[in-house]
Amino acid sequence: MGSDQISQPPSTVAAPHRPAAQGTSVAGTAHRWLLDRIGDVWALLTDRPISLYAASVLRIGYGLLYLVFLLREFPHRDEIWGPGSPWTPALAQQLFAQTGWNSILILSDSRAYFELCYVMALITSALFMLGWRTRAMSVLFAVVVASFHARSIFMTDGGDNLILLMALYLVLTACGRRWSLDARRIRLQAARAGDAPEQEPEQEPESESESVRSFSAQQLHDARATLTTVVHNCGMLVIAAQVCYLYGSAGLYKIQGPTWGGGTALHYALNLELFQPWPALSHLVDEYPMVIAIAGYVTVLLQVAFPFVLFGRLKYPVLTVLLGMHIGIAVLLGLPLFSGAMIVADAVFLPDRFYAFLPRLWRRASGRTGVWPPAPGRGAGSASVPPQGRPGGPDSKHRAAPAGQQGTALATALASSVVGTRKPGRKR
Repeated sequence: MGSDQISQPPSTVAAPHRPAAQGTSVAGTAHRWLLDRIGDVWALLTDRPISLYAASVLRIGYGLLYLVFLLREFPHRDEIWGPGSPWTPALAQQLFAQTGWNSILILSDSRAYFELCYVMALITSALFMLGWRTRAMSVLFAVVVASFHARSIFMTDGGDNLILLMALYLVLTACGRRWSLDARRIRLQAARAGDAPEQEPEQEPESESESVRSFSAQQLHDARATLTTVVHNCGMLVIAAQVCYLYGSAGLYKIQGPTWGGGTALHYALNLELFQPWPALSHLVDEYPMVIAIAGYVTVLLQVAFPFVLFGRLKYPVLTVLLGMHIGIAVLLGLPLFSGAMIVADAVFLPDRFYAFLPRLWRRASGRTGVWPPAPGRGAGSASVPPQGRPGGPDSKHRAAPAGQQGTALATALASSVVGTRKPGRKR
């Protein structure tokens, strides 16, 4: 009986602590999972700039589009943006007072000033496309697009709306690090520095103040590089989110109307005289109502599902179908600026490995046809030499983004699948 009394209290004392221990372990696991997700997102934003090739494609695409747009409207520039436009500078100023917009084109009513602004807009678009002093040119390009858009907001087809948004977003990105004159200049400088003979002058020991200054300069350099990386990555994620919102909202608006549900929306669009650059071609396509209905249903389905198919390989056929859809809009409805802007925007969802493979594919095809001779001093099989060291080891200079390790959060999944980050361990 005594032994029963002695053995009973430990069992009664230990029993209430079991749920608490289980709750503590669950809470600790959830806390660690949350910290891991926060660490993944932070590493994704700060480790390295993502989608540098895609950013360069956006820079080239929108710079070229706006340059072609300004050249196309060169004979009509005065009617659209100049002092002789029906939408006079006085009307533009009244609208600016209500909307808060502004434009450099209304700073003067002089025709010479307008012509100078137009020429500067052409030069800015060309230099931005080529990637010359990209940081400064991106700001000037955004000012040019915003000024021309605001000056005569009712005179264009709507394609410049998306170009305006992307021009503002591209200011945040490092869009000049690939396929640009800036990148070429940096490569040439590095090559000259590598070819220069190394000199080892006698160095005096640094004083304490000099070492402190050098350490502070290194810290400032690292902070600047991290800030640039964070701003670039956030800008690319905003661009991807903008395109997803555009497609999703367009699809949801379409399903609210009876014509898209009935499959007749494209029939009415093809018979609008305002959107018939080639009436005979529009009437020819309109003779196939079943094809038009299927195309309408596929359009709505892809637009609604677009934000949800970006997390796998299904995005590639979807982007291909959307490419065909935009080409059809450009040809049948006469909206090349809008279609071109959407095609360029879709390029943000292709991974960098796709763009990096294109020059190799071009050189391989040109080498087979003899159009592009191989570079001197390079062996025939030098391109197939594997990199030394393991991809994830300490000797690797290019680490994969940690977001691909456990990407379950929305921001990590969006960045890893939308902009094409690579999971570690996969062979390159």
